[in-house]
Amino acid sequence: MKTTFRLLLVSLLFVGTASQMKAQSPEVTHNTWTSGTAMPTARMGAAAGAVGKDIYVIGGYYVNDITGLNEIYNTKTNTWTTGTSDPNPRAWPAYALVNKILYLFGGSNGSELLNLTESYDPATDTWATLAPMPYIQETAVAVADKDVIYVMGGQDDSGYLTNVASYNTTTNTWTEEAPLLVPTGWEAVGLLGTTIVAADGGNNSGYEGSEGYTIKKNTWADLPSDPTPRLVGCYAVIKGELYVAGGNNGSNLTINESYNPKTKSWTTLAAMPEGIDISAASAESGGRLYCFGGGTFDQIVYDDVQIYQP
Repeated sequence: MKTTFRLLLVSLLFVGTASQMKAQSPEVTHNTWTSGTAMPTARMGAAAGAVGKDIYVIGGYYVNDITGLNEIYNTKTNTWTTGTSDPNPRAWPAYALVNKILYLFGGSNGSELLNLTESYDPATDTWATLAPMPYIQETAVAVADKDVIYVMGGQDDSGYLTNVASYNTTTNTWTEEAPLLVPTGWEAVGLLGTTIVAADGGNNSGYEGSEGYTIKKNTWADLPSDPTPRLVGCYAVIKGELYVAGGNNGSNLTINESYNPKTKSWTTLAAMPEGIDISAASAESGGRLYCFGGGTFDQIVYDDVQIYQP
């Protein structure tokens, strides 16, 4: 009896340990880059948004043309599928996600700059045209705070802009807000607490620093500049920090840095495997930064999918 009891106890302990091991998540290797399956269509200046396990990469510039392609990357299976294309092909729009709907603002259709506002609903795979922006632009950036999206900077036919306008996704209306301190395009942007941080970017005078927008006060103030001023390649907010990767400040960059609003400081991190001059489509999913494509000022476009794990 004693022997039988001991064997049963050992067996139960083994089963319990095995169950615990099975329940554990795979170990995460931090501050590393990996590659996903290449994009079916190499592009730069596309929009992107993550809904669940899927990231939608829409529009952009490719092979001397502007496209409305909507290609969908599954972060779990590392595979691509296709959704309904944007009926108004464009590159370099501002974009943001609210309530699982992706909004696109402005951009270029190859012959003119736009003030077009559209939304894409992945649940129904349908597009809608919404109230146009108060001004035309390309290379602007956008960030959402609850149901309101702030679109800032960029450039029009006369040069770089300080314009900031907010779009209320509930009422389909626009409000002009306090302008940027400096006209800027090609920025990185993110909501950090109650402050919108707009970092890097540039204009005809050179590369810019960082600004912070206090939403409740509708005011802008200078913030500590990125140690590597640049036109931004790829960016996202992850766990309260703004990550900025790649870009251009006279040469193709692989540098990857993050801004911490609590310490008001920048940290240099693991470099990208492949440098991006400009305009990768950026998205955050599962605590990771996804960079899709990108290109160069010589109009070379990439099909890379580069994934950063903080």
